[in-house]
Amino acid sequence: MGVTVKQKAVDEKQMIAAAESALADISRTRDAVGKVIFGQEAVVERTMVAILAGGHALLVGVPGLAKTKLVETLGVVLGLDSSRIQFTPDLMPSDILGSEVMEQDDNAKRYFRFIPGPVFSQLLMADEINRASPRTQSALLQSMQEYHVTVAGARHDLPAPFHVLATQNPLEQEGTYPLPEAQLDRFLMQVDIVYPDIEAERRILLETTGVEEAKAENVLSSQRLREIQALIRRMPVPESVVEAILDLVRSARPGNGNADTDKHVAWGPGPRASQALTLCARARALYDGRLAPSVDDVHALAEPVLQHRMALTFSARAEGMNVRDVIARLVKEGG
Repeated sequence: MGVTVKQKAVDEKQMIAAAESALADISRTRDAVGKVIFGQEAVVERTMVAILAGGHALLVGVPGLAKTKLVETLGVVLGLDSSRIQFTPDLMPSDILGSEVMEQDDNAKRYFRFIPGPVFSQLLMADEINRASPRTQSALLQSMQEYHVTVAGARHDLPAPFHVLATQNPLEQEGTYPLPEAQLDRFLMQVDIVYPDIEAERRILLETTGVEEAKAENVLSSQRLREIQALIRRMPVPESVVEAILDLVRSARPGNGNADTDKHVAWGPGPRASQALTLCARARALYDGRLAPSVDDVHALAEPVLQHRMALTFSARAEGMNVRDVIARLVKEGG
């Protein structure tokens, strides 16, 4: 067994006890979300994994698949101070970050006062993020990576924890703008939301069209969530998992000896993808009730972690290929 980072020795019994406590809390959280969101177990798992790993997630799907409702539910269940921004073509960066206003005191002295925007929350829902212009989308870049914003030369720290859960309509719909590559890379995962199966849709029809509808209930506090996130970063990572992550990410980059990648991939994932896979593999293991990640976690998370961090060549797209096909092939080759 090996670990990816140097860290202080942790008493094994204390680690197991902390993990068991975290497992119980995660189980209660999953049950609470399941009372409101039906038939999207994989989506809930991946979104929860992103939050437990301390990152941001991009939820992609057509309208009406409960993307916004999922984010609202997670905010309540996890006890996070939440805010929502509806992205529109006329949205300005100051509508997200906040702005300075001029005021005057009793002595007629004028000064500027900063009024924080909705980004100053623990869970920011960026609804339909790709309907705003790239200039406005980029207002989130600094906050997502550095957890503070700079307005008029002054630094303003964001509350902790800070997570962005953005919803996005497929790019083929009218009135949307592609997200800048630098911003996509800051999302820990891209979670694709598909239509529910028939049994889940039947339950949706029966339970959401009556007089009463299930409401989300608080289960955790933001402080408890931070404790679980810290625990995940202390989880040991087997050397086999480290090698699997390195092999997979590097094989997705052109110029690293993979002929198919050289032919079909224009640019591949950077080191941030390896970091994301490591954190998400740990979080998924704990979510599933295990104390260490496995290679199976890496394979299961390869698509949501890598697909928004790579681009195909023009010829590959002309042949009808997509990024998911390339990732699936790389996972299969890696065994």
